[in-house]
Amino acid sequence: MFSAKAKARLLNISLAGALLAASTVAMAGVVVKSSGPSAGDYPVGTKLDDDATITLKAGDSVTVLTSKGTRVMKGAGQFKVGDDPKASRARFSALTRKRAAKRVRTGAVRGGTGTEEGPRPMSPNLWYVDVSQSGTMCLFDTSVVRLWRPVNEGIATYRVVDTASQSSIDVTFDDGDDVAALDPARMTVTTGTPYTLAGPEGTNVSSITFVAMSEDYAGADQLAEALIEAGCMGQVALLAERLGA
Repeated sequence: MFSAKAKARLLNISLAGALLAASTVAMAGVVVKSSGPSAGDYPVGTKLDDDATITLKAGDSVTVLTSKGTRVMKGAGQFKVGDDPKASRARFSALTRKRAAKRVRTGAVRGGTGTEEGPRPMSPNLWYVDVSQSGTMCLFDTSVVRLWRPVNEGIATYRVVDTASQSSIDVTFDDGDDVAALDPARMTVTTGTPYTLAGPEGTNVSSITFVAMSEDYAGADQLAEALIEAGCMGQVALLAERLGA
């Protein structure tokens, strides 16, 4: 039989071994963007260990968010997922900043100049609702809704309609503004209900269904997984573009 001291020593050894084993477990990243001939092998949402090696073909591009940063792999060759990730914490913090989406005033927020030439402008905040896109939109607070338009030239009024109650509210962007608030005193969105957004004279109609996020996520990889699970694929694409740029 073992003495109490011997048992304690064995227990400490076991605990140390368990901690060592835990520390050597490979961290997993999540694919947030995939294009090219091998896109079907690495669809968005695929989890890849940091020590995993993937083989790509010419024209391929795969973006993976890991706990250490963003890994963009392009072109033909073999790539180790965890090698040289691009540190993206500052960019991630700026993109997901809640203070920008929680401004109290219900007027517009002045932004940069958008043009129809060159690459399409991207939203500067993950929680802004892109009026030009349809789909599912995840929000950390459904009482705080900010609309964003890609081009900020001219005055434009968008009508937001609750398809369940048929209630509506008009939100106006002033010339030079790309962000405008939905007044919570006049309309608070409900999760699971589709809302239509129509631009001036009923143009550029889109449909948005809101989902409430259940918790905060400190890491881009964790947030990406939550967005994918909720079906907020537009935000996943924005996350991939902003962090992989």
